[in-house]
Amino acid sequence: MDITIRAIRPADEARLAEIIRASIEEFDVPKEGTAYTDPTTDRLYTLFQTPGSHYWVVEAGGHLLGGCGVYPTEGLPDGCAELVRFFLDAQARGKGLGSRLMEMTFDTARELGYRQLYLESFPEMKAAVRLYERAGFYHVPEALGNSGHYACNVWMVKDL
Repeated sequence: MDITIRAIRPADEARLAEIIRASIEEFDVPKEGTAYTDPTTDRLYTLFQTPGSHYWVVEAGGHLLGGCGVYPTEGLPDGCAELVRFFLDAQARGKGLGSRLMEMTFDTARELGYRQLYLESFPEMKAAVRLYERAGFYHVPEALGNSGHYACNVWMVKDL
């Protein structure tokens, strides 16, 4: 399979929003207070024009399979950004694509000058939480920053 990881383009927005919302439905986690109802989910290309941010997408055979980004979420500690909108289409999971996307995002975060990454998730997303733990994220007792995703109840940080 021919895999391409590239920066987000305007034409990617609708498919990425579809993948994000389908994943949230699949794991039966709250919709309110998550990326599901966040209006920026429909405008990811625009969102990631923010200085200090970047979003990578992965494609196979010209089909968009998901993405992962780094974003300077308001209220995070100095030198910390958020790993955001990390979602893969169900058929793309378990093939190492998530690890590749995350590693590229880590490299980008370092290039942007960040020393830590923060993320929010759910215990129902067990495979994702295990992936984060294997990548060096550790659990923290409360939410950091002002993501607006108040329903998330797993909070993790990684030192870069």
